Amino acid sequence: AMAAIRQKNSYYGAFYRRIATRRGKQRALVAVMHKLTVAIWHVLHDRTGHKDLGADYHTRKNPQRAMRRMIREANALGLTIRFDPA
Repeated sequence: AMAAIRQKNSYYGAFYRRIATRRGKQRALVAVMHKLTVAIWHVLHDRTGHKDLGADYHTRKNPQRAMRRMIREANALGLTIRFDPA
């Protein structure tokens, strides 16, 4: 788990950073250990390969939530943001 969270562009590293900000480093490490255990079980049980989802998995999964988070963080810094469609 320690090696997995040190990788910057991995799903487990991003998951660790998301949980550690809310729950603390130790709980986040245990959560990553649990995720790895479940992933290993699925690899062994289903006899499939492991595919890393990527650090931006949650952003791709729910882009509106990521947008709200960015706006909230900017407002906390005293900035006003306007997004125009591309």
